[in-house]
Amino acid sequence: QVQLVESGGGLVQAGGSLRLSCAASGRTFSTYTMGWFRQVPGKERELVAATRWSGGTTYYAAYADSVKGRFTISRDNAKNTVYLQMNSLKPEDTAVYYCAATPRSAITTGNVDYWGQGTQVTVSS
Repeated sequence: QVQLVESGGGLVQAGGSLRLSCAASGRTFSTYTMGWFRQVPGKERELVAATRWSGGTTYYAAYADSVKGRFTISRDNAKNTVYLQMNSLKPEDTAVYYCAATPRSAITTGNVDYWGQGTQVTVSS
């Protein structure tokens, strides 16, 4: 059974940092595009960051404009884990963050094969 399990969420003051982890099991995700999405009540789930396999040991990362320069996505294939380092957090970053995986080169809410259960991030002002 394939599972994605997020951890690392919590409450932090504005300007602080958190690191989210997504531990995958049930298959190897080294060639998958992995993404972090977030969602607040009443709004659509949005893509925050993604890491795409480009062949060999090369991976590309992409970020939403709202988090560029503050968030960093990374992956440790030996641990089958993806991370999201979040710095300089703002109250508007408050959301439930979801890990996701697709075998396709681009990831959207419509083509995700696997979702995690989500982890709450709350940033206080």
